[in-house]
Amino acid sequence: MKLITAIIKPFKLEEVRQALDKIGVAGMTITEVKGFGRQKGHTELYRGAEYVIDLLPKIKVEIAVSSEQVEIAVEAIAKSANTGNIGDGKIFISNLEKVIRIRTGEVDQDAI
Repeated sequence: MKLITAIIKPFKLEEVRQALDKIGVAGMTITEVKGFGRQKGHTELYRGAEYVIDLLPKIKVEIAVSSEQVEIAVEAIAKSANTGNIGDGKIFISNLEKVIRIRTGEVDQDAI
């Protein structure tokens, strides 16, 4: 089992959600986050004064999948989140040691 964490642009969330739904991903956790990578933020002009915006709004999508689903899920996220511009985001893949569904007590693959 794997945990896929994707950091994407906020306006791409619906496309990513639909792409994951098409491949049968049953659930996900969405968090609004702020951060920066190589793009290092940007400057904005407000009432004649220049401000540096170094923490940009992003969306963090977390999904737990079986090891067999990892590649197809990563491909779905990468295709649907891609704009071709800087700041499109990143995808992280981590091992899941154990998963437990609280309501039923199901574990591991059954809990996903």
